Amino acid sequence: MKVVSIIDFGAEPNMKEIQTRKIQSAIDYVFSNGGGKVQIPTGEYYITSLRLRSGVCLHLLEDAVLIASRNPGDYFILKNDVIEPVYESNLDEGEAWNNVWVQRDKISVGFHTLGSRWHNGIIRALNAEDISIIGEKGSAIDGCNCFDEKGEEHYRGPHGTSIISCNNVILRGYTVRHSGNWANMLQNCSNILIEDVTVEAGHDGVHLTSCDNVKIKNCHFYTGDDCVAGYDINNMVVEKCELNSACSAFRLGGTNILIENCHAYAPARHLFRGGMTDEEKRAGILSNDAASKETGYNMGGNMLSFFTYYADCATVIRNLPENIIVKDCVVDMADRFLHFNYSGNEIWQNNRPLAQITFENIKATGISMPLTAYGDKKEPCSLTLKNIDYSLREGFETTTFMHAANLSHLCMKKIKIRNASGGQLVKLWGDVLPKAQMEDVSGNVASDYIVRTNEEFICNPI
Repeated sequence: MKVVSIIDFGAEPNMKEIQTRKIQSAIDYVFSNGGGKVQIPTGEYYITSLRLRSGVCLHLLEDAVLIASRNPGDYFILKNDVIEPVYESNLDEGEAWNNVWVQRDKISVGFHTLGSRWHNGIIRALNAEDISIIGEKGSAIDGCNCFDEKGEEHYRGPHGTSIISCNNVILRGYTVRHSGNWANMLQNCSNILIEDVTVEAGHDGVHLTSCDNVKIKNCHFYTGDDCVAGYDINNMVVEKCELNSACSAFRLGGTNILIENCHAYAPARHLFRGGMTDEEKRAGILSNDAASKETGYNMGGNMLSFFTYYADCATVIRNLPENIIVKDCVVDMADRFLHFNYSGNEIWQNNRPLAQITFENIKATGISMPLTAYGDKKEPCSLTLKNIDYSLREGFETTTFMHAANLSHLCMKKIKIRNASGGQLVKLWGDVLPKAQMEDVSGNVASDYIVRTNEEFICNPI
């Protein structure tokens, strides 16, 4: 196995000039010689975009920091790659934010242009195997809040890592700061380990689309957007993670997902950048320091939701979303505990509906809004809640515990609702009556556990 240092290829630490070509030369050399490790020594290195190739480990040594360009035009590395060329039909430098706003049964085509502007990243990998990014103490990738007026929502820049159609991926030990878009984006990948990764600010901490066999452990996410997100995921474990978000701790959909021993909490350390002015975004100002932070949604720093269902229409969802288990977790100061809204107004939940989810051994404090479980009439959802210690936020004591519709089964065992003052346990919409099982439900709630209602169902999208 080859082990080289970028210094051997002309890179110099702490020089305020772009070192991309020298670092990429080291990666290409190792790739061409059968694989190995590319070491980045202590210091700061200014870069644009790097392409990681099969069999290559990018190893950031202690206090090695990659500082990314704030020019969004610097990230089209696939365009001139002669070692692993990309078909021109897969390259698209135009505006990207026109492919997600689609409704049920209308799958986006633009999302699959893998060399598109939206897929740009500081570190890119495409059709690779056995790749890794390993960081030692103090190592980081700094996206510098790259502003792109042609990017998503007309301001988001490149992802921290953009990994597409890759097998056997390890991400470990480094920090991603201020990524222009998602800190770690993986699409159509399999056999993924993400361990001891920290995300500060930016957008989603980890976002996976159509990925299989994923493990995320011992990570720390302090994000203005979602912490762990993705859909069409098969076989994933998330364990022992810290999640601090101004949006959702989890925005997920998939099959065979286990989340355990995690702590999700607010107030958020970093606020959502969408609430800033274009001038503030363009200048790279931190969202928490922005003068306009009172103008955006949820700019008060609360977590919008602990678990939000996710089923985007940008791709086909291969399997029925079910067997999602969330257990042994602590949730503090989330506005909502569960947000599953298949009523029709939720763009991000418009694909296949959730079929089954279980929450077990959860302590949730400071909740201010009803748990929402609105399933599909044709494919109702089964919801199980076991051993839940749940308290309402001060000032929200009369909040209904759950708003529900189109559930096939509703199991509630050992539910303790604290700080309640006469609110309803379950309000039920629609014609589908769930098979209900209630055991040991306590708290100062109305005596009729489930009440059908003809009120208009209102649930604001997240």
